[in-house]
Amino acid sequence: MIPYILYTALILSACLFFYKLLLQKETFFHLNRFVLLGCMIVAFTLPLLPIPQELSFRKENAVTNTVSAKIPVHTKPTAEVKKSAPVQEVLVEETKQNFNIDMLMQGVMYLYWFGVMIFAFNFLMQAVILLYRARSSSAIQDGKFRIIEINGDKAPCSFVNNIFINPEKYEWETYNQILLHEKIHIEQKHTVDLLLAELVLIFQWFNPFAWQWRKALETNLEFLTDDKMLQQNTVEKQSYQFSLLKVAAPQFPLSLTTNYNQSLIKKRIIMMNSKKSNVHTTWKYFFLVPLLVLFACLFNQPAAQSQTLSSNDKSEKSNEPKEQANTQNGMDTEGSWFATIEENTVNMQFKNGEKSNSSSTFQLSEFNNLPRDKQGEFTLTREAGTMHFTGKFEGKNGMGTYKFVANKNFSKELAEQGVTVAKDIDLMVFFMVNVKTSYVKMLKKKGYSDIDKDDLIPLAALDVNEDYINSIKQAGIKDFDLEDLIPLKSLNIDAAFIEEIRNSGYKNVTADNLIALKSQNINGKYISDFRNSSKGNTDNDDEDIVAFKSLDIDKEFVDSFKELGYNDLSNGDLMALKSLNITPKYILEFEKTGYKNISTDNLFALKSLNITGDLIKQYKDLGFNDLDLEDVIGAKAIGATPAFVKSMKEKGHNFKNLEKYVELKAIVGIN
Repeated sequence: MIPYILYTALILSACLFFYKLLLQKETFFHLNRFVLLGCMIVAFTLPLLPIPQELSFRKENAVTNTVSAKIPVHTKPTAEVKKSAPVQEVLVEETKQNFNIDMLMQGVMYLYWFGVMIFAFNFLMQAVILLYRARSSSAIQDGKFRIIEINGDKAPCSFVNNIFINPEKYEWETYNQILLHEKIHIEQKHTVDLLLAELVLIFQWFNPFAWQWRKALETNLEFLTDDKMLQQNTVEKQSYQFSLLKVAAPQFPLSLTTNYNQSLIKKRIIMMNSKKSNVHTTWKYFFLVPLLVLFACLFNQPAAQSQTLSSNDKSEKSNEPKEQANTQNGMDTEGSWFATIEENTVNMQFKNGEKSNSSSTFQLSEFNNLPRDKQGEFTLTREAGTMHFTGKFEGKNGMGTYKFVANKNFSKELAEQGVTVAKDIDLMVFFMVNVKTSYVKMLKKKGYSDIDKDDLIPLAALDVNEDYINSIKQAGIKDFDLEDLIPLKSLNIDAAFIEEIRNSGYKNVTADNLIALKSQNINGKYISDFRNSSKGNTDNDDEDIVAFKSLDIDKEFVDSFKELGYNDLSNGDLMALKSLNITPKYILEFEKTGYKNISTDNLFALKSLNITGDLIKQYKDLGFNDLDLEDVIGAKAIGATPAFVKSMKEKGHNFKNLEKYVELKAIVGIN
């Protein structure tokens, strides 16, 4: 899932760079509209399409991946005889490392889907609000258009076939131009474009280029509508441009609507006065096709890969050399050995070729008649087979050759239990981990009938025994499979930990949740602190605990905001505050300038625009003592900074209201 999401983000980002570089200044607004919509669709569908094997740049990797087998025998980079861990410990460490990576990916997915839910909820709320306003307010039916009168200082906008406008704010000519403008939006179904862009943002909320993509799409729709407006005989260009400046508002309207966003006014007026693009420049659009083809060749799955993946099952029937057939993941059934005796154990390293190494530790008592100071033979026998050694020991060090002989009866006994292990190299792995038929029978007795050979190896290496399985079940965890037992054991999740989590108030104690909690080092105390700090929140959810931990939100962080009066922060607010690095120190900057009880929405806007208490002080030093934070946000967004205000004052523009400088910036910035 993660590769698909990132691949989609990469395609969307590349298309945005292509659009910004070559297309955004073109006046082919209709064509740009289809490019923007088409690229959104392609970004989500292209990763799903297989391509011919011969066109893929991944074919070599695909073939390489099909040759390797899932045998967790590990190698070391040198042939020197060193103190090495037993194969069980190596497998445990490998399992932990792999599982930590899996848990990290799972944590990322939790965070991703949490964001998806937040933005989906925001999308639905906007749609509900707009539909409610459209149906609950009085409206004038103008053909297929519904004109809905609104109150207050809100900018006009349209949604589906509804036009929201306050007629008392505008002169008759401006009012008619607004209506005509919004009717064009509705006739050309621009709401569909905006809805699609919002859906993209739901699934690409983490991608800053997706937000830029929506902005580019909205801008092009306004260019397209302005162009259509100027084609009307009743609309004069200069009059229309002045109307735009009158209507422009610094508020942040609902993103599902077409609107008069102040930040777009400058671009729109510039584009209206730009020279029309020459038809000969349409060659630029054709470069998008090879760009997408290149992405497909680089990243898409080859069509033949799925067929190649089954080639392992036929390897025994191939004419490959014996050495290749008997060697997998750095260990062979024949080769050289090097050993060191340490008290009651023998640390042994197996070597085949220059780079093929594997090591394990055995009990000294398992060997018979170790040859001392002279060449000899000795063996080590386990249920899976017998390892025949030739060589000698001088003191505590020894070396020689080995050959593994598989026990075919062991294969038959496993087959009777439903586990197929036919290859000698597989049986050798079972030998190294010391898998026994009694262990398989125990697992079947515990209800695990579908046992895979690749599950047995880490289970045996981790010593997942009957007592451990019983302890987990007795702790109240009923539904878990063999794959769950591996991370449960490797993370040292036991009955005591389960009871600790349950006593902390965690509601949904399952194997998956326990694994997620333990991998994030979340214990009962952390959960209790989370419950106490989140007391009073109606949106409290077990899943938020993992998100809080990943963002390092603790009781101290929550209490620091409560001390400032933020007692009813939702979990979503807390995560947003943390992710934006909004601290109590940051809030106190504004309290020193006279602003208290700042809403979280304003805090988010202030921080995202990098507005500080020092900036507020600069505005007040210029004579604006009764500033609303919304005024500062709007001024900073359009670029009406204290430096700009000061420069305008020096030129003789002395206004008492900051909004006048905002309007002035919109006009001055055009020139």
